Amino acid sequence: MRALTWMGMAPPPLAMVARTTTTSTVVSLRRMNLRIVRVCVRATASSSAAVSGGGVVEAVELSEIGEMSKKWKWKGEYSINYFVKSSPEEVTPASQTVLLVHGFGASIPHWRRNINALSKNHTVYAIDLLGFGASEKPPGFSYTMESWAELILSFLEEVVQKPTILIGNSVGSLACVIAASESQGDLVKGLVLLNCAGGMNNKAVFDDWRIKLLMPLLLLIDFLLKQKRIATALFNRVKDRHVVITGENLKNILSNVYINKENVDDTLVEIIAGPANGEGALDAFVSILTGPPGPNPIKLIPEITKPVLVLWGDQDGLTPLDGPVGKYFSSLPDQLPNFNLYVLEGVGHCPQDDRPDLVHERLLPWLAQLSST
Repeated sequence: MRALTWMGMAPPPLAMVARTTTTSTVVSLRRMNLRIVRVCVRATASSSAAVSGGGVVEAVELSEIGEMSKKWKWKGEYSINYFVKSSPEEVTPASQTVLLVHGFGASIPHWRRNINALSKNHTVYAIDLLGFGASEKPPGFSYTMESWAELILSFLEEVVQKPTILIGNSVGSLACVIAASESQGDLVKGLVLLNCAGGMNNKAVFDDWRIKLLMPLLLLIDFLLKQKRIATALFNRVKDRHVVITGENLKNILSNVYINKENVDDTLVEIIAGPANGEGALDAFVSILTGPPGPNPIKLIPEITKPVLVLWGDQDGLTPLDGPVGKYFSSLPDQLPNFNLYVLEGVGHCPQDDRPDLVHERLLPWLAQLSST
């Protein structure tokens, strides 16, 4: 797969399209290809046989997710969609409660290939963050990383009501990091971070020449997105799965994020494109892409003392291992005793859906052992 390095953090699929389709400001990602350097860390790497094997994983049907989903009022005002599944016949000391938190442009069904594997021995919650999926998209709401972290903590306190392990992907990982850094007591029991983002959008500033070089372009895109007509036209193109965008439809865009092309199917396209038709989706899209990037994870991580498992796809072109965020997380096992890092070979930005078998290979034993740590 060719690298799609943008700036060392994680613009999600829809955001990536947005940044590449604005008439005179189009910047072809192909021109910005940067070689992803595979890093070796002390605690990494599945075997090549496992990577090339492409294990079969049983996915939950979208209809089941829809039928089993529930609603909860956050702050007594905002409707939040969530899902819960637990199938252990008997709760054992090794059983955990986990909360799955998706990335930008995604929703609960993005975890459809993980829920069954996890729920065999654990209680699984999954949530649609405010502004995504079947959760409310309130007009005029100013989306921030801090607000999503607050939502997560409120959900744990009011709904789950048990010590919980947070499992997030991309910006969902960052929201989990913020929530863990602000949580009190044992509300958050541990963290699992899948290709953690460096900010809510690409304005997060790190010591990286790519970010500094592109900052004027990002500010220009912010200005254009705040123009209602431009934002509406762009968003309508992004959300339409059938519209050809600069020669690529949404499925092809997603194929640039995934290494396992078989998992880029019509179901995935529906998961990404479907919620974009909801009321308030445009406002959420613009607010997130033009809002503040949020707290820097590099400053928050040292505050977290709970066990942390980091899984990183080595072919991620959105948060590459040789970018500032990837390099930082790669260094953590040698610096912090509560961190374990595994680099998943031949995996892209969304490991849980790209190669769920490799994720489960590392995640399930870690969860089973957590009760003894």
